[in-house]
Amino acid sequence: MKRKGINTTHIILASFLAVILLGSLLLYLPVSAAEGVRVSYTDALFTATTSTCVTGLVTLPTFSTWSPFGQAVILVLIQVGGLGVITVMAGLMLLLNRRMGLGDRLLLQDSFNLNSMSGLVRFVKRVVKGTFIIEGVGALLYMTVFVPQFGARGVWISVFTAVSAFCNAGIDLLGTNSLADYAFNPVVNTVTVLLIVLGGLGYIVWWDVVRVVKLRRRQGRKMFGSLTLHSKIAIVATLALIIGGAVLVFAFEKDNPATMANCTVWQKIQLSLFQSVTTRTAGFFTVAQENLRVPTATLCLVLMFIGGSPVGTAGGVKTVTFAVLIMTAVASLRGKDGIELFGRRLKPQAVNKAVAVTCMSFFIMLASTVALSAVCGGDALDILYETVSATATVGLTRGITPLLNTAGKLIITVTMYLGRVGPISLASAFVLKREGEQLIQNPTEEISVG
Repeated sequence: MKRKGINTTHIILASFLAVILLGSLLLYLPVSAAEGVRVSYTDALFTATTSTCVTGLVTLPTFSTWSPFGQAVILVLIQVGGLGVITVMAGLMLLLNRRMGLGDRLLLQDSFNLNSMSGLVRFVKRVVKGTFIIEGVGALLYMTVFVPQFGARGVWISVFTAVSAFCNAGIDLLGTNSLADYAFNPVVNTVTVLLIVLGGLGYIVWWDVVRVVKLRRRQGRKMFGSLTLHSKIAIVATLALIIGGAVLVFAFEKDNPATMANCTVWQKIQLSLFQSVTTRTAGFFTVAQENLRVPTATLCLVLMFIGGSPVGTAGGVKTVTFAVLIMTAVASLRGKDGIELFGRRLKPQAVNKAVAVTCMSFFIMLASTVALSAVCGGDALDILYETVSATATVGLTRGITPLLNTAGKLIITVTMYLGRVGPISLASAFVLKREGEQLIQNPTEEISVG
């Protein structure tokens, strides 16, 4: 690999691309389409990409376009994309009792963007096991609603929705209205929100919370104070964004006749909370996005761009990245040299990675917006909503995805791929140690900034 200039970052990029291409070929088969439906390869490629990248933007209705086989292919792609291709490969190796070599462990470390290989095999086992348990519980709870309504087909709908919600994909088999018909159903609403949050919170936070709960039982320690810095930042940022987003959505939309004006206060709270949560890269909706007012849509753009937490199923630049950037700005304004959070000092490398990931995501979004505007035209806010949604792998749209021409579909396809693997690969590249690093540094010189 070294002789050929191939590193783990290249393998991660290639693995996602290979799964997308394989998925597109399977979806292009006649057996994948519903009876009487013919799907172009462009739409098959778009669907494979949005599934593997757990985005949720669709050019064709999932429930009526694809046969049971096609829907099964989409579900597998969502699961593979949510867990990560490398994680799935590692899980299969462990299932077959194959020993993982150093190269396999390096791949896993970079795919999860971890700083150490210590306990990596155990971590993968817990991730896979935990994922299936949570998705299984979610599916069982969904069945209490969907089986009485759809009969035996409700089992398949429940499993599909649970996997899609946990993986933050936002693809469903319920129709063109997503979860709008279940906006006030307590089971569907609560289960979906919990699955989205758990998937987006990140696996590292899961096991850290479990560790702290065990410590509290044994030693009586305070839970929050015993968490790692990463978990503290992820949990606080997640709660702040969800609650703050819900409050602002409520304030902006409470008297909007196209969304919430005719709802009770409790119903408005449910709609506001779901909208705030789903912008964390889930893609389901209970309110038509094109009906949102401009301030609300602008707020959603910010929430979508931030996304969920690292080492989870969500996209975006991530909550921890956003928190690091905010604290960097605060430290700079206060004239401090370092950044401190919860009594801990951050390493400069963390700031560098946060800046790099954010800049790359912003560049992908900007280039996609310009390109899509050039080939499709239309309302600027609708186009920006589409490209931010694709870059952050959210899946929310203001109604223009089915209207995209071939060039527009290809642009969004590339954007979803880059949005899913770009920030991850860039972060991994920062972790890798390059040979031949410069030992001689150039002299420094002051510049004017701002």
